Amino acid sequence: MKVTLIDVGRRYNREWIFKHIHYEFESGQSYAILGPNGSGKSTLLKVLSGSLSPSAGTILFEVDNKAIAVEDIFGFLSLATPYVELIEEFTLREQIQFHFKFKNYLAGFTEREVVQLLGLEKAIDKELKYFSSGMKQRVKLALACCSDSLLVLLDEPTSNLDVVGEEWYLELINKTKHENRLFIICSNQEKEYHFCDHKLSISDFKS
Repeated sequence: MKVTLIDVGRRYNREWIFKHIHYEFESGQSYAILGPNGSGKSTLLKVLSGSLSPSAGTILFEVDNKAIAVEDIFGFLSLATPYVELIEEFTLREQIQFHFKFKNYLAGFTEREVVQLLGLEKAIDKELKYFSSGMKQRVKLALACCSDSLLVLLDEPTSNLDVVGEEWYLELINKTKHENRLFIICSNQEKEYHFCDHKLSISDFKS
């Protein structure tokens, strides 16, 4: 997969969040989008996911040198972000089964393997509303990373995770980061993105 930004910008009312981004993201690589809170990292991630249109410029998606329409890009990506919530009335089993009605499992994973990876075998029939914030974050990350998607978008991935959870996250990345996948991480904490091959600072595109 290749994602190309050509002079991309986004504004709210008259304020430009970022502008004049020329950049290319390619499969087999991991990218960190960096910047302080409120700098526009999540906004750029929404543009990359196709859920938000740029106010200026063009974004192009390609798979095997074939153009993918922006309205179809959802079929090629998975994401875990603070603004995309789990269905709290679902049990863990129901949430996993619901998610994988729309996504295929990454090779080597099944429902059982995902639950084992989470370490939540005893909570599989527990409603998500009774999960801790850290448990919910693990579920979000596992669903995103264990889906057979070419593009994986993660925003503040260790949010609500303790030290053990942070180590679990890095191991999850290690297990699911394959040569044909493109990972993009929004972060302002090096522990979340130190494995990334490239770094893009949103502050470089403010004027």
